[in-house]
Amino acid sequence: MKFPVVRHRRLRRTAALRSMVRETQLDTLDLIAPIFVTEGHDVKEEIASMPGVYHLSLDRLEDEIREITELGLGAVLLFGVPDSKDAVGSTAYAEDGIVQRATRAIKAQAPDLLVVADTCLCQFTDHGHCGVVHQDPGGGGAVIDNDESLALLAKTAVSQARAGADIIAPSNMMDGFVHALRQGLDEAGYTHIPIMSYAVKYASAFYGPFRDAAHSTPQFGDRRTYQMDPGNLREALREARADAEEGADMLMVKPAMAYLDVLRTLREHFELPLVAYNVSAEYAMIKAGASNGWLDEEAVAMELLLGMKRAGADLIITYFAKDAARWMRRRC
Repeated sequence: MKFPVVRHRRLRRTAALRSMVRETQLDTLDLIAPIFVTEGHDVKEEIASMPGVYHLSLDRLEDEIREITELGLGAVLLFGVPDSKDAVGSTAYAEDGIVQRATRAIKAQAPDLLVVADTCLCQFTDHGHCGVVHQDPGGGGAVIDNDESLALLAKTAVSQARAGADIIAPSNMMDGFVHALRQGLDEAGYTHIPIMSYAVKYASAFYGPFRDAAHSTPQFGDRRTYQMDPGNLREALREARADAEEGADMLMVKPAMAYLDVLRTLREHFELPLVAYNVSAEYAMIKAGASNGWLDEEAVAMELLLGMKRAGADLIITYFAKDAARWMRRRC
């Protein structure tokens, strides 16, 4: 049958009809809220390039966690901003590191809130790279030592699990990082702790505001030797397949907005839960556009998040998490 018997607009006539037949739904429990914890006292400092996102000291964390739980969000992603750094990022795996202390504080306040610990070295190294740096004996300059870095990343994951993290989320893009962390966690008795792998992480220009927030800009070179080339899709499948075979429990695509085709491709090939990271510049662009009156922040942000869900994401890490939860509550 065809027009005039078939009329697609019949199911679009009212809000109630549109809601009834909507194929993709967004829920607060789909969203993960990133938090930047820092040293100091009474610190709540807005990040200039990310309006509405703050550096928080541990004593200001309680209010943030209360707000997050009251909004019905189920998980946070922790990033640490330490007050000291060194060549091997030793505060990343210190038992009294900023992420470890924040994790304990959050679990004491809100035991049912899931704490996802970002597992990387870049915020903790004085050079800003995600692993141990050595000089190439062949005269090629500084290189990131993959295998030596894995040992430190495994130590970091174990210390985070010991502090109470519910999920370990390695973002370093070293080869074999899921295997190394899974082995380290299992040997330490944390066989029950899942790994949310940043399986497909591109060397993207969309990370700029995050590097301001995490104080993690590389002091030399860039991360193109270990993060993925934005032009590659088949490589994304190889990366994701390797992580799945090494024991990843969830797979992530980062960034999300310019890589929805990658997200959809992974959805078609893997049955593991899939995570999209709505990254800092994606957030900042919408905030900037809204502040200039060029766009409707709520409408654009919610459409973007819905697009990520429609493309195949089960979960979305987003700086809009609290705002989106408020918007969804009001719409109900």
